[in-house]
Amino acid sequence: MTVTLTAGGDEHQVTVPRHRDVRIGTLDAIVADVAAFLGLPKEAVRDTLFG
Repeated sequence: MTVTLTAGGDEHQVTVPRHRDVRIGTLDAIVADVAAFLGLPKEAVRDTLFG
């Protein structure tokens, strides 16, 4: 599945697997990609998503 992020008028697409189990490395790469696009540290994105 492709998710489109929008911030400050810019768009960025992230591919997210739709299967039940996602490997930790894949999840870390998705979080890193989102963090880079938003200009935030990975920890901030991780905390926002997973509390």
